[in-house]
Amino acid sequence: MESLSLFDITGPIMIGPSSSHTAGAVRLGKIAANLVGGTIKEAKIHLHGSFAATYRGHGTDKALLAGILGFNPSDEQIKDSPAIAQKRGLHYSIITADLGDVHPNSVKFDITLTNGQHHSVTGSSLGGGRIIITSIDDMEMNFTGDKPIIIAHYHDTPGIIATISTLLYEREINIGNMQVRRCREDQTAYLYMETDSLCDQLLEQQISSINGMYYARIINPFDHD
Repeated sequence: MESLSLFDITGPIMIGPSSSHTAGAVRLGKIAANLVGGTIKEAKIHLHGSFAATYRGHGTDKALLAGILGFNPSDEQIKDSPAIAQKRGLHYSIITADLGDVHPNSVKFDITLTNGQHHSVTGSSLGGGRIIITSIDDMEMNFTGDKPIIIAHYHDTPGIIATISTLLYEREINIGNMQVRRCREDQTAYLYMETDSLCDQLLEQQISSINGMYYARIINPFDHD
């Protein structure tokens, strides 16, 4: 039987009427923005199920946008996120969609960065502010956002994953979940790795300096809560 924490019972500190449609939505937007990195130029926000049916009344659209802008669930600026997005030059659209056999409170972000890169992130709000990321760029994931995530983009050569694993081993950090996407066209690869312990900035620098690495980032839980 799964145990419940006090947080699960009372919910998070937040602005808005619903932990699922507000706090969870903000967290989804914020972690999506952190996962893709860079400066976001445009975001197409596809709402599924209950999100699509009730987003106007619950302000889910404003909450998701607020997360993309970097706000926390307790930020009073959530209600003003459309005006803030316009001021920052962030173009967005809200689209109701059928995302298939997913949780009723699900959303897909189609994001374009100022450098021209396109990314997609799909996730669900599970209640009490809890979330899950189910795909990144159409690659299946199972990240809750409650643990650190290492993101690496590198030239697809042998030994890079082993080097990262060694760096984690030296810090006694356990790998909880890992996904790798390889691009045969340009011989690059993307790695998404969830760890059981917090990762420091030095580790990010060491991973970034691995030969063949284009970039590496670490998202610790406090970066998006």
